[in-house]
Amino acid sequence: MKAHSRAPLSRGRSVQQDWRACLPEEKALVFQEHERHLESLYIMFSVSLNEAIELRLAGLLAKALSTISMSSELCGRLSRPLAGTLRALHEHAKHYGTVPNAAPLDPENYQGSKGQRSARMSGLLDRVLFSHRLQFLHKVSTMEEMVEDLDRDFRSVADDLAMGLYADPERGWHEVDAGHYDLNTCLRETIVLFKSFLVVLPAAQLGDFEKTIHDQSESRSDLVTPRHGRMDAFAGQ
Repeated sequence: MKAHSRAPLSRGRSVQQDWRACLPEEKALVFQEHERHLESLYIMFSVSLNEAIELRLAGLLAKALSTISMSSELCGRLSRPLAGTLRALHEHAKHYGTVPNAAPLDPENYQGSKGQRSARMSGLLDRVLFSHRLQFLHKVSTMEEMVEDLDRDFRSVADDLAMGLYADPERGWHEVDAGHYDLNTCLRETIVLFKSFLVVLPAAQLGDFEKTIHDQSESRSDLVTPRHGRMDAFAGQ
């Protein structure tokens, strides 16, 4: 990826303003296509997990365990491109000096202790990083790590549940439900960041950025070792 001499566009006043902004047609198509792709992967994952939980509550444990095994695979299908998008945002911003708006992570938007702790630490560091560029890079790298941790933890617990190896099944089902919630939070945050990034991205860099997304999403074959309606809340932070 070659550096471009043209400076990034100036930011809007806020993340809220970015979210409401109308993108030029070419950028809008990129945003809509990528958002639709991530949302379709999330919906498949979410529906599968919800079905597994409902089957368990109905007393159909064998079917529930079979379905939770499928949820594990669908989690990976979502997490790979989600983490890849965050890596692409980080790499392009670092290389080109792109500086979009970014709101601090809110611990209250996460259910799991790891997510809450990461969001809390990110918020503390955000107060001492006076450069908007450093704040953005730190938030994106924190979220990438969160997605990878959530993916790894979810699939580990789900696989153990499916094979009857989890020592405390009640706790395991609670953990996969919380992990699903927190992955959804990361998805909403990423889509909002993606929109803010496109607002300031020079049109001449759009092709390079798309290639970076593709390369970063395909760069790791697996992140794991052997609801709509929340979006405006994130944009309004």
